[in-house]
Amino acid sequence: MSDEIIQQNIFKAYDIRGVVDTELTDEVVYKIGQAVGSDAANKKQKTICVGYDGRLSSPRLCEKLTQGLLSTGIDVINIGLVTTPILYFSTYNLKTKTGIMITGSHNPPNYNGFKIVINDETLSSKSIKNLYKKIIDNDFVTGEGSISKKNIVSQYKEEIKNSISLKRPMKIAIDCGNGAAGVCAQELYESLNMKVETLYSEVDGNFPNHHPDPSNPKNLEDLQEALAKGESEIGLAFDGDADRLGVVTKGGEIIYPDRQLLLFAKYVLKDMPNSPIIFDVKCTRHLFSWIKSHGGKPIIWKTGHSLIKAKMKEINAPLAGEMSGHTFFNDRWYGFDDGLYAGARLVEILSSFENPSEVLEALPKSISTPEINVSVIEGQQHEIIKKIQMEESFEGSTEVLKIDGVRAEYSYGFGLMRASNTTPVIVLRFEADSEKMLKKISDEFKTILKKYIKDKYINF
Repeated sequence: MSDEIIQQNIFKAYDIRGVVDTELTDEVVYKIGQAVGSDAANKKQKTICVGYDGRLSSPRLCEKLTQGLLSTGIDVINIGLVTTPILYFSTYNLKTKTGIMITGSHNPPNYNGFKIVINDETLSSKSIKNLYKKIIDNDFVTGEGSISKKNIVSQYKEEIKNSISLKRPMKIAIDCGNGAAGVCAQELYESLNMKVETLYSEVDGNFPNHHPDPSNPKNLEDLQEALAKGESEIGLAFDGDADRLGVVTKGGEIIYPDRQLLLFAKYVLKDMPNSPIIFDVKCTRHLFSWIKSHGGKPIIWKTGHSLIKAKMKEINAPLAGEMSGHTFFNDRWYGFDDGLYAGARLVEILSSFENPSEVLEALPKSISTPEINVSVIEGQQHEIIKKIQMEESFEGSTEVLKIDGVRAEYSYGFGLMRASNTTPVIVLRFEADSEKMLKKISDEFKTILKKYIKDKYINF
């Protein structure tokens, strides 16, 4: 197969992702199945779990992927339409250690992709690039695998039910965004002694109500309205494959994932003092002092669910989180990102309080921007960031971190710019104690960025 047929850019830093029928053709998906099956076989794996989200293209991609996997002699367990966390759970529950989730996550409806676990390792960076090399080199093992089907949703719900205990019944509102969370979210939370008001639980890959991305405030407006009008005490929202959580208070305030992590860290550290808690470079600087004050060790790390999971294993951290909404519990859960489980843990904590929203709104908070995306030509984002890391200094900063892009720390805030690993953009985020200080940081970053990108393309 020539490299003109398969595009290298779909092999991202922590998954494979592309446009269906142009980048992800039937032939390409079959070859991806061959590459993953061969990699799994080379790592002595016998069986692989395969699940898919609610996108319109997912069942067809599942069929082609499975054909490719079977051709390598690996056995396939099809677990059907599920969330990404249920696919991860299946690799433990069915003892395969290996699985592929077909999901476009929160990308537009014409996208799809693959999140891959082989022998308990979530593939990222070099491992994913090696799959591309296998395809180009036609380096596949051959055999004849078998296929079976298994429904493990009930086991997943039961295991969460057995690990979560509320202090009192709670009333919550959930927004599934017509994504895969609709498979089990309402039943799960009702089983945990919650009265559940549900929005958009019907799985529909057209996403007719709003896009399933809780990191965009616009997509939380319906949930905010439901909380304002109804009896629910708190609101939870999920992305398309339910590995990310969004949270809204009764009064409509959005509790962004880095602030959620403050609360989670407090309670995990009660049971596991002196533990390392990991957060990605986009998160609030309040995590440093908060984690220390609650007896933990703050560890800032690279963005990316597979990169965070690898770091968790390396240092045996009980908790990690990303600004994007991925939260990883490795104390009473399996260490993978799971929006539904994170929601259950949050409600468990809040059930001890008469006014849950008050608890959330009292968490440390600074003035901050959402993620700012500056578009560039594909691949150019990495070149620009490398140059900035090498050539630029940040006046007045107390520290400059370069583990993932450039994060300049100031006594009054921080500024970040990093290369996206999934789209051709430079991602920026700013946080400060006042609007004046926020502008001061963002102006400095803009001045630096203008050396590498024309002013008209910089949107902040």
